[in-house]
Amino acid sequence: MSSNDTANEVDVNRVFIGAGCNRIVNNVSWGASGLVSFGAQNAVSIFCPKTAQILTTLPGHKASVNCTHWLPSTKFAFKAKHLERHYLLSGDTDGVIILWELSLVDKKWRHVLQLPQSHKKGVTCITGIMVSQSEAVFASTSSDGAVHIWEVVFPSIPGGDCKLSCLESLCVGSKAMVALSLAELPGNTNHLVLAMGGLDNKIHLYRGQRTGKFVRACELKGHTDWIRSLDFSLPVCTSGEAISILLVSSSQDKVIRIWKLALRGSSANTQSTYRKEVISLASYIEGPVLVAGSSSYQVSVESLLIGHEDWVYSVQWEPPSTAPSDGVSCQQPSSILSASMDKTMMIWQPEKTTGIWMNVVTVGELSHSALGFYGGHWSPDGRSILAHGYGGAFHLWRNVGVDIDNWQPQKVPSGHFAAVMDISWSRSSDYLLSVSHDQTTRVFAPWKNVASLMGENSWHEVARPQVHGHDINCVTIIQGKGNHRFVSGADEKVARVFEAPLSFLKTLNHGTSQESSFPEDLQVDVQILGANMSALGLSQKPIYVNATRETVERHGNDGLDTLESVPDAVPAVFTEPPIEDQLAWHTLWPESHKLYGHGNELFSLCCDHQGKLVASSCKAQSTAAAEIWLWEVGSWKAMGRLQSHSLTVTQIRFSHDDNLLLSVSRDRQFSVFAIRRTGTGEIDYQLIARQEAHKRIIWSCSWNPFGHEFATGSRDKTVKIWAVENKSSVKQILALPPFNSSVTALSWVGLDRQKNHGFLAVGMESGVIELCSISVNRTDDGSTTAPSTANLVIRFDPFTCHVAAVNRLAWKTYEKPKNSRMMQLASCGADNTVRVFQVNV
Repeated sequence: MSSNDTANEVDVNRVFIGAGCNRIVNNVSWGASGLVSFGAQNAVSIFCPKTAQILTTLPGHKASVNCTHWLPSTKFAFKAKHLERHYLLSGDTDGVIILWELSLVDKKWRHVLQLPQSHKKGVTCITGIMVSQSEAVFASTSSDGAVHIWEVVFPSIPGGDCKLSCLESLCVGSKAMVALSLAELPGNTNHLVLAMGGLDNKIHLYRGQRTGKFVRACELKGHTDWIRSLDFSLPVCTSGEAISILLVSSSQDKVIRIWKLALRGSSANTQSTYRKEVISLASYIEGPVLVAGSSSYQVSVESLLIGHEDWVYSVQWEPPSTAPSDGVSCQQPSSILSASMDKTMMIWQPEKTTGIWMNVVTVGELSHSALGFYGGHWSPDGRSILAHGYGGAFHLWRNVGVDIDNWQPQKVPSGHFAAVMDISWSRSSDYLLSVSHDQTTRVFAPWKNVASLMGENSWHEVARPQVHGHDINCVTIIQGKGNHRFVSGADEKVARVFEAPLSFLKTLNHGTSQESSFPEDLQVDVQILGANMSALGLSQKPIYVNATRETVERHGNDGLDTLESVPDAVPAVFTEPPIEDQLAWHTLWPESHKLYGHGNELFSLCCDHQGKLVASSCKAQSTAAAEIWLWEVGSWKAMGRLQSHSLTVTQIRFSHDDNLLLSVSRDRQFSVFAIRRTGTGEIDYQLIARQEAHKRIIWSCSWNPFGHEFATGSRDKTVKIWAVENKSSVKQILALPPFNSSVTALSWVGLDRQKNHGFLAVGMESGVIELCSISVNRTDDGSTTAPSTANLVIRFDPFTCHVAAVNRLAWKTYEKPKNSRMMQLASCGADNTVRVFQVNV
């Protein structure tokens, strides 16, 4: 299969990436570049807060990404005004740390290097400081009990090599460190201080020089539970001289502590010359002395911040918002952001008269299903704050006030936080539905009037129709006329049918630029406004249009929201993309039917193109369990049970004329059934072919839109093309050369009906997606004896592809094909992402 001239004519661009954040502390970093990095399964994802879009995913890690850290981070944005290249560190659960380079000129990413001395266990924290425009020192810690400190010199020319040297490797024993912070000691720029905290409830301070050799200086006691976060401030200036530095620490004891390291013999240590020192707590509680070279620093407790009601997972000093006049020193704002598992973030500042630190801003997540925040981060200008939480979701607030603070929620990217198993385009292709092992079903759609960088409408999550209590494996949208409906199957024996409520229909009309496939004049028949979650999180009960007022009143009298009393949803029509709080609770669809019949967990679903039949299969280790059930749309009666396979049927597909049903299975066989509806409304089905097609599991199949040819893809790394002849037999007409990885997803789109020519998208276990050009040549009598051809057209860019197995591919269908030959391909994968690509032919 050779690449032909078509490759030069085919262009693939990223349209949309939807992903949730790995649910772990230290996973997110906001850089001086203005971009946010986070781990999404094995990928390092980059998103732009201004557009609320994920720009790319960086492939390279073979394990889940635990932590990311920008060089320079927001703290050193004042040093990064003229930098053309920014750098990013990422660490994973295997202990591997990778350094990446971003060129701001062309927005291109480069894999620079992998650190040679990796940790033996998962990396838990990375921290770094810029010691000059081209040099940085960073440290990493791991659950293996080691802390590595590195110096890196960045290249002066684009594409140059970074010079990396290990300054020190420290062993901290069995009680691992989980929080780190580095700083230059004030008044002594050759010396660095490293703070580390972890499972022994103490903060350990190490001093060292940029030439290496870090030694333990002292330890700070006070916290009564694990240390979760540490952050040094920039040097605090008094009378134009940098003489002290502050360290903020947070712990699972719910308390935040501010420690002060003041140069001894300086004005900061003489209470007579510095009025604030007299008032602050530092004059009462003195700690150890840290000696570094010829200088010594008095460590004291500056303040205790008590206000959170649960573990405080992160604390961070506000970055300086204005560049210093001399370009070297800068004014450290007296402001700290904290994020806690109590579902709140707080901003702390000292009161102007007394100097006592107070909580001045509190923002939080009101979602009933949320379990709190894992981290909080400042934007480079200090006007925005970002949190990430247990549900893999981001929360962004921006201070839009002029004279007074007014923190308002902003749009952020969203997505699944576990493997995405299946996707389905709506019948008019105006939105994409996805299901995941994070137990949710989500709707992604392009939202008009929200312009993306590419000039198109930008994509957002617009609804979360199902929030379930089991991992969801498969979904299919009902085709045909009428209201929007879908069927989903989870790790349970019942398939569930959902119908769009009125609130979603009106939101869709408002948000999407295409004409609705369900006009507003027909929507008056829809009497359901939304849905409520049941206490067990399985069924979703309808909220009727005429009962809305009563529901709201009842909700107001319910009192406190507890886990035992589930609050009522308040469905609404959204005029802009909804944020996480709204998505998690107020965009549910009501469940209309349950389909009972299978004996094991549902695995695959498919609807025919007329919207009259749904086929389903479940996990199976016997012929009886491997039956394919046929359900009639509307009555939802079981219309047939098709027996052929002996193990799990992995995918089912109807031919485009709905006369044939194709199934592939773990038993390495495919089966083709003839489907016919009798005059009495019954379904007549007949097995016309069953064949062992591959040497390993067959994961995927797809029909040619122009005929009765189909493709099968297998773990044996092969794709084969078959033809059904005279609805009585099947023969192989083509075998594509072996791919580099197991084939896990296929989708065939037609380009030219007369030439019977189209593209076959091939998704692999490695995350790679390739496009193959397929031309099936038929003779005059309709048989396929003439030679058929297949050519590799394009291999997608690794920075736009998945980084783990592609679970499903689906081409967007157009009722009226466009002359421009601009097509869209959707994909989902085990890397927790949903992606949409623009393919220009």
